Amino acid sequence: MIKFIHLVGVVLFLGNIIVSAVWKNAADRTKNPAIIAFSCRLIKITDLAFTAGGVVLIAIGGLGMYHTGRIDLAARVNLQSGITLFVISAIIWLLGLIPLQRRMARLSHMAAAHNATTLPDTYFRAARLWNFLGALAVILPIITLWLMLNP
Repeated sequence: MIKFIHLVGVVLFLGNIIVSAVWKNAADRTKNPAIIAFSCRLIKITDLAFTAGGVVLIAIGGLGMYHTGRIDLAARVNLQSGITLFVISAIIWLLGLIPLQRRMARLSHMAAAHNATTLPDTYFRAARLWNFLGALAVILPIITLWLMLNP
């Protein structure tokens, strides 16, 4: 049961971070402030529900397997490396992606509320940085998954 909880968390977490990137980039390509504002709002909602929820389930499952399996973490370099990469990804989210998402949401909502047909350049600069940091924050958990599955 603990492994199932852990795997559900992984599926929710990875699925949402990948789908969010797809939604966001598809919305940005339209350059339509209303569509982008809608996308930003949905990403905020799904990040809270699925990304954060997935992290909680991953942590519960991981800690549960650690305690019930009496895993010697010091002897498992793959687990140490995976946990480290996962923490780095979390730091990228907390310090980079979430503030950028808030800024982009604010800019797109303001533009949409004023029926603007374009967004300011600051939006697209933030979006480029979000894409770069987001790629890192997706690649690191995928590497983590590989490390966890290959002892």
